[in-house]
Amino acid sequence: MPAVIRKTLLHIEETLIEGGKEAATPLKLIAAIAVVKNPWAGRGFVEDLKPEIHDCAPELGELLTKMVLDAAGGGDRVEAYGKSAIVGLDGEIEHASALIHTLRFGNHYREAVGAKSYLAFCNTRGPANAPLMIPLMDKNDGGRRSHYLTIQCAVADAPAADEIVIALGASIGGRPHHRIGDRYQDLKDLGHDLDNPASV
Repeated sequence: MPAVIRKTLLHIEETLIEGGKEAATPLKLIAAIAVVKNPWAGRGFVEDLKPEIHDCAPELGELLTKMVLDAAGGGDRVEAYGKSAIVGLDGEIEHASALIHTLRFGNHYREAVGAKSYLAFCNTRGPANAPLMIPLMDKNDGGRRSHYLTIQCAVADAPAADEIVIALGASIGGRPHHRIGDRYQDLKDLGHDLDNPASV
C-alpha cells in the first residue's frame, strides 16, 4: 500500500541578522515535512521491512523533493541538504530509518539537486511535538564547514504513537558570518593526507 499521509508542512526560515550583524546574504532554510502512518505499527516485530519500504519511500521522496524545489526555486539553488525522521512511541527507530535510509527515498532529492555528497541524516523516536532536527551539509563538498547547519522545528500534533514524521531539508547559503575555515586546512595543519584523513 502507498504511504498514508495525514498532513504535509513546509517550514521556511530566513536569517537576516546573526550575532548582531546584518547578513551580507540572508540564510534561507527550508524543511519539507510529511506526517505518515507507520506501516509497521501494531504488527509486532516485523522481520522483513522491504515491502513497505518499496511501497512508501519512493512516493515520499518524490513528494518532499518537489516541496523543497518549489520553495527554493529549483534544484540548482539548493546548496546544502539533509534528511530526518521521527518515529512515534509505538514504533522502532528502525522504522524511521527504513523510510529514509534507502536510495528509493534519497535519490529523488540527490538527483534533483545534482548532489555528490551523501545526505546528512537524523533518525529518532519521540512523542508529538518532538524536536525535528535536520542536519545539513554542502551537497557537493563534505568539508565545507560554512554549510554545516541544522534545521530545528516541530510538528505540534505529530508524530502520534503510530506515525512517522519524514523530512527533507535544504539551505540556500551558509552560516552568515562563518569564520572557522574548512576541514582541509585542519588536515593540512595536522599533516594528514587529504585523501586519507584518518591516516589509516
